[in-house]
Amino acid sequence: MACTTILVGKNASYDGSTMIARNDDSGSGHFTAKKFVVVPPEEHPAVYKSVLSHVEIPLPGNALRMTAMPNAVEGKGIWAASGVNAANVGMTATETITSNPRVLGADPLVVYQPARDGQPEVPGGIGEEDIVYLVLPYIHSAREGVQRLGSLLKEYGTYEMNGIAFQDVDEIWWLETIGGHHWIARRVPDDVYVVMPNQLGIDAFDLDDALGEQKNFMCSADLREFIAENHLDLSLNGKLNPRDAFGSHEDADHVYNTPRAWFMLRYLNPRTKVWDGPNAEYGPRSDDLPWCMVPEKKLTPEDVKYVLSSHYQGTPYDPYASYGDPAMRGAYRSIGINRNDFMALIQMRPDVPEAYRAVEWIAYASNAFNTMVPFYANVTETPAYLACTTKEVSTDSFYWVSRMIAAMADASYSKSLIHVERYELAVLSSCRALLNQYDKLQAAETDPAKQAALRIAGNEAIAKALKAHAADTLDKVLFELSSGMKNAYSRSDA
Repeated sequence: MACTTILVGKNASYDGSTMIARNDDSGSGHFTAKKFVVVPPEEHPAVYKSVLSHVEIPLPGNALRMTAMPNAVEGKGIWAASGVNAANVGMTATETITSNPRVLGADPLVVYQPARDGQPEVPGGIGEEDIVYLVLPYIHSAREGVQRLGSLLKEYGTYEMNGIAFQDVDEIWWLETIGGHHWIARRVPDDVYVVMPNQLGIDAFDLDDALGEQKNFMCSADLREFIAENHLDLSLNGKLNPRDAFGSHEDADHVYNTPRAWFMLRYLNPRTKVWDGPNAEYGPRSDDLPWCMVPEKKLTPEDVKYVLSSHYQGTPYDPYASYGDPAMRGAYRSIGINRNDFMALIQMRPDVPEAYRAVEWIAYASNAFNTMVPFYANVTETPAYLACTTKEVSTDSFYWVSRMIAAMADASYSKSLIHVERYELAVLSSCRALLNQYDKLQAAETDPAKQAALRIAGNEAIAKALKAHAADTLDKVLFELSSGMKNAYSRSDA
């Protein structure tokens, strides 16, 4: 899947939270309806079977409750995508990334082979369909997430290249798969943020640490030998650059991937580097954009949402621009595109008790025209407005309302943009107020059961406010689009 990820270390965030966020995007030509649900422990089977690859994997038992963002329409598997478990560990998977023929020739992807010509089927490896469901219920820290996924990749392999983020209140880890069975992972430094388009991103790696103390790096146990035997290290100075060794620098990357990273870095560090003009240190086609940077100011959830909604505002590449060279508008793939299925930003707050530490900010449909909403993650149920998504279009579903607002606002952009901006401000303001209110109510309550009830009540109050704002915005953008119909006429009957 096409996606965009941003990770924010605890010392780079406004309140000391770790934050991981990802846009989940459908492939070209289709849209995937999503829902926000809770998966209880009893729903996890003893043996998991992948729908796409047919691989069967025994599960360890003692699963933890978790939230998830699965597909709303059955048929292609669960695709849990993003969630938080009962141990306050967050995970988002996956960011589809790239590789090169040297890697894929040395460790081929484990692709499902159906039965044919009298030969039995050969199961494939694990992939985006499976990874959150196989890992998140069984880990108690971000580091454990890397270790469990690494062991699954070694045993079962994967049929695609992916990047996966894990977080707890102290650490964020980013894992990238390499070929069918190999992988690397790096701990995100506390004072930086990381940007990831659909491209292998880690630009520096300490093999000695990864194969030794594992303080900030981890990897496949045989990675050093794998690199040497297949001549993958392309460095002239002996410093392994994973992008060069395992990634790609294709022409398509310069249109589809690197411009997204460039815009996020440019927005969050506008004065640190020169990003524009003939003397730019980095441009939208640069292959050496930093994987991580120390931001110029501490980052908020609103900052994360803005960059994950971007369509190159303020540059010649904005498809909605009314300035500059028309030929450059839409030249690069936007982050906030029509095929955003959802965005999930997981925030682990260190300054509140564990019971209500984890907040999941959810947005549906095109990020350029939607709003994100905070919900407590340590709950046994989620509001119906976000969980009721089906294949049927309905104004009772936040997913479908978001899709309708986006399509109408895009078609009436100049008239509807103000309504979308006011919608986002109103939702973020009112829902933050409700989150603050229910934080205080929980802080004053000593009974864990009553605290749990308050979290569910808080989520319902947030969903109720959201539904009212969304309905009002839908009404406004529908009016603007209807007023601009081609068969409009100015004379009235009376």
